[in-house]
Amino acid sequence: MIEVKNLSKDYTIKRKGAGLTGALKGLVIKNTDVVHAVKDLSFHLNEGEIVGFIGPNGAGKSTTIKMMSGILTPTRGSVLIGGEDITKHRKKVVRNIGVVFGQRTQLNWDLRLGETFELLKHIYRIEQSEYDKTLDVMDDILGIKELIDNPVRQMSLGQRVKGDLVASMLHSPKVLFLDEPTIGLDVSAKYSLRKFIKEINKVRKTTIVLTTHDLGDIQELCERLIIINHGVMMEDGNLKEITDRIAPYKTLVVEYYDEEAPMHDKCEMITHEGNVARYRFAKSDITAADIIADLSSKKSLKDVSIEEAGIDDIIKIAYGS
Repeated sequence: MIEVKNLSKDYTIKRKGAGLTGALKGLVIKNTDVVHAVKDLSFHLNEGEIVGFIGPNGAGKSTTIKMMSGILTPTRGSVLIGGEDITKHRKKVVRNIGVVFGQRTQLNWDLRLGETFELLKHIYRIEQSEYDKTLDVMDDILGIKELIDNPVRQMSLGQRVKGDLVASMLHSPKVLFLDEPTIGLDVSAKYSLRKFIKEINKVRKTTIVLTTHDLGDIQELCERLIIINHGVMMEDGNLKEITDRIAPYKTLVVEYYDEEAPMHDKCEMITHEGNVARYRFAKSDITAADIIADLSSKKSLKDVSIEEAGIDDIIKIAYGS
């Protein structure tokens, strides 16, 4: 469905010295630096895949998504969607693409939500019967019809994200790019978004590329993970295999009834503050259930919880930082 070949994006940045002298010299002598935002990325995505595309801030994730969706033109390389090069056949290809940027909306601030949908229907030349059918499907997933008459400017962030998701799917694209869609959303809104992604992938076999810093999004939605840093591919493979290899540890958090905490010979107590102790253990050596059973045989436990490595942790370990 998507073929990314040797994709690169460079930016030229002008440099000038400090103060008035530096500014005057800059008028005569042009000093520039070339920033390589994305470097020679290549990968293939199959139809119906949900792929997590992650990396630290400034890694080149959004730049890559913008090139894949036709918003930016690559410096080198190509993006083929359905066999068509998006830089050469942009108008044709974008009809099969939906895009949602978590910090930007495609909804018209001055219109009712339904009027924005109607406007998009005319832009994409969607038949009324197909439009109605799609809106019914979106309503089943997100309950969007109860928001149709609401002015966009009066909608909450979670409601606007729902509106953006529907707007991105009105023309029934085969590929959906979601760039940090859960930023600022509460638990309920995140649940609705994840439900939408699962359902639209199941019902329409939509290929979905998701960038996020929320590990919950990745764990619930993605089987495949691509990690980049400084615009370079670092990892590409099965989510569980990558996570187990890069971050093979879990943390067991145990709350006791007093401030005494027993040790365990198969895990490391990494912190002990008050009546709460945190134990780190290798997933391949022992299970959390076994540790809990051992600790509870020595001392009464008040509460326990397990912490998985987060995306930031995985990235730091992967890059040795």
